[in-house]
Amino acid sequence: MAAGAWRAERGLAMAERGRGQRWGHGREAMERSGELAGGGARFFSSARWWHAALRCLGDADAAAADARLLLHDYEKLTTFSSPSPAPSVAVVPTVSEQLLRAWELVRTAVVVPLLWATVLLCVAMSVIVLAEKLLLGSVSSVVKLLRRRPAKLYRCDPIVADEETGGSAAFPMVLVQIPMYNEKEVYQISIGSACRLTWPADRLIVQVLDDSTDEFIKELVKAECDKWSQRGINVRYESRKDRAGYKAGNLRAGMRHAYVQGCEFVAIFDADFQPAPDFLVRTIPFLVHNPRLALVQTRWMFVNAKSCLLTRMQKMSMDYHFKVEQEAGSSLCSFFGYNGTAGVWRTQAIVESGGWDDRTTAEDMDLALRAGLRGWEFVYVGSIKVNSELPSTMKAYRSQQRRWSCGPALLFKKMFWDILTAKNVSFFKKFYMIYDFFIARRIVSTFFSFMFFSIVLPLSILFPEVKVPAWEVMYIPTAITLLNCVGNPRSIHLILPWVLFENVISLLRFKAMLIGFFEAGGVNEWIVTQKLGNVQKLTPIVRVAKKFHFRERYHRNTYMHQMHSILAQHQF
Repeated sequence: MAAGAWRAERGLAMAERGRGQRWGHGREAMERSGELAGGGARFFSSARWWHAALRCLGDADAAAADARLLLHDYEKLTTFSSPSPAPSVAVVPTVSEQLLRAWELVRTAVVVPLLWATVLLCVAMSVIVLAEKLLLGSVSSVVKLLRRRPAKLYRCDPIVADEETGGSAAFPMVLVQIPMYNEKEVYQISIGSACRLTWPADRLIVQVLDDSTDEFIKELVKAECDKWSQRGINVRYESRKDRAGYKAGNLRAGMRHAYVQGCEFVAIFDADFQPAPDFLVRTIPFLVHNPRLALVQTRWMFVNAKSCLLTRMQKMSMDYHFKVEQEAGSSLCSFFGYNGTAGVWRTQAIVESGGWDDRTTAEDMDLALRAGLRGWEFVYVGSIKVNSELPSTMKAYRSQQRRWSCGPALLFKKMFWDILTAKNVSFFKKFYMIYDFFIARRIVSTFFSFMFFSIVLPLSILFPEVKVPAWEVMYIPTAITLLNCVGNPRSIHLILPWVLFENVISLLRFKAMLIGFFEAGGVNEWIVTQKLGNVQKLTPIVRVAKKFHFRERYHRNTYMHQMHSILAQHQF
């Protein structure tokens, strides 16, 4: 019995050991299959995996077979399909990451294409500006080379007195208008210059149109008029109760007086202009001998051109305007913009064109356009020069440029269809008015200067994928800048400061142009340019101070030294 019990106990132990070995083999197979799976949790969750695990408890060989089958299926799975990633926790992007992704999307889809379109637009505008500069520069150069002066193109024989009567009946009646507003510093200069004009006293009327709001200044201006009236000059002082229409309203009111009806011609001077005594003698003959001429425009000169860097920059631009733009317009189609002063109008042309209109702050340009559309011709005489004053402060210059940019933009909007439908004007003259006079010179040029140099070039640095052509950056702007020096070659050494100055002012002009075109607030606001009027008073003092009288100072010091020596010896 003991032997039988021992055999039974040994058999039970061997059975238990066999079951353990079978379980171990099955577990190793499953672990191996799990390692090879490498995270394939979805595959091991299938029914086949659980079936193999249960069989491992029963038969080790069967478990090994099932494990091999399991590995074979997994290898097929990894061969024909990408491994499934291990489950991970979803990461929510931060606000900064979301903004960055949104900016990248906007940058690619909106900003870069828009910047590219702006570059192409600037290229087109630069070509337009360059073509306009080349055209005007070529015409001006040809006129100078061929010496096609107005005196050769138009009859301008001097007016002589009637031989039979010996009087002044041969001279036409001329009205000289001087509009002013609180011009305390310059009223004496302008009134005195107008009263000194060489013209028969009985054929000349000087009309001072005073819109001053300061009663003290009004009394000063009126006293000045009375002084010249006592000297035999026909001076009329006119004042209004309000400033309706500003300068245009003032000139319109001056033309309504009864004594003006007999005047054939009207010469207009702003308060800071000083015409030479022979101004009327040289300009009126053009109008007398050429019935189709409505306007004779003369050139501005500046008594304070060298007073500071600001006035030097202005002189460069103004010289180009008169020597090139006005000269070319007069030679091409006998049309240009009236400068508002230092010109002589035919009264008939003013009346036929509808008179002075205050719908814009560019009343001078408005009248010139309406007269030009009725078939009247203009002539620019650059050899006749009138002294004037440039704005000496930045505030005064900004107000002037705002008015000069705002008014033409609004005028173009109002006159565009009138120009297109005009019947008394040739197609070439219409094209010149629309394209050159307005679009190229006053709209495209202003838009290009601001947009290209202030926006496109800086943004092209921030967006490397947008590349501006080198010829657009260097060659065209350089050519435009050099062409601007045609009017004033002596100031070419100031070309770099002038470029920077024009780029800064382009923002002001661009803003004023938009205000005028869209008729925003302050579109018809008129701010009178401040004038100093004391430049000529200071000029002699400056010249004397610059002289260095070495001989006089040497002899004076020698004399004083001798006197001190004599006094010292006498005291000794």
